[in-house]
Amino acid sequence: MQNNEILLSVNDVSKRFGGLTALKGVTFNVKKGEVLGLMGPNGAGKTTLLNVIAGEYNPDTGKIMYKDHNITNMPPHKICHLGIARTYQIPQPFVTLTLQDNLLASTLYGRQLKKKEAISEDEKIFDLVGLTEKKNIIAGSLPTLSLKKLELARALARKPDLLLLDEVAAGTTEKEIPKILNTIKEIRSMGITIIIIEHVIKVLMNVVDRIVVIDKGMQIAEGIPSAIMCDSKVIDAYFGA
Repeated sequence: MQNNEILLSVNDVSKRFGGLTALKGVTFNVKKGEVLGLMGPNGAGKTTLLNVIAGEYNPDTGKIMYKDHNITNMPPHKICHLGIARTYQIPQPFVTLTLQDNLLASTLYGRQLKKKEAISEDEKIFDLVGLTEKKNIIAGSLPTLSLKKLELARALARKPDLLLLDEVAAGTTEKEIPKILNTIKEIRSMGITIIIIEHVIKVLMNVVDRIVVIDKGMQIAEGIPSAIMCDSKVIDAYFGA
């Protein structure tokens, strides 16, 4: 459950690519146990922000604190070992391996669990994301939706304290959304804090506690979902003044 302990603090973070400012002065905190949504039009800078938090990009200015660690400019593998895992918009599995072996890469080799323990933990994760019946299939032969589930499973296999989700519901049908909502809620019940980028508004409205809205790299709003959906700056960003 959410409490008042700050797990992640993003302070005045900016990121430029040549003459393009992708992020400018973004500042917010994430409480332990919270589900924070990131909203904004395409190209607003949301994924860039996740990349900065995960260490794939170094910010040009600002500081990021995770627990008691200053993770600004820290390499991704060290951030991962501290307890931050992420998914990608475009899944990045080991395409020639089975789903089972994809997860073992994290639990057996990444976390160095004993094989029996790793397999047992992987079974629970497959059940959670709905891939149990496909665990022996080669990843490269699966459709996009199953690969997205595998992407989520691989992130969970790291046993993170903070999970960064980048459009896990993209490409899903209306019928599949309740399953995604239930999965996210179950992940939260495991004590995992979540930051989620999502364009499927139904997902955000049903799982997040707060939303941070970014437009053209700048943070334009922050608040509870019902207030954000009525915010004139947010409406203008999506639909024009």
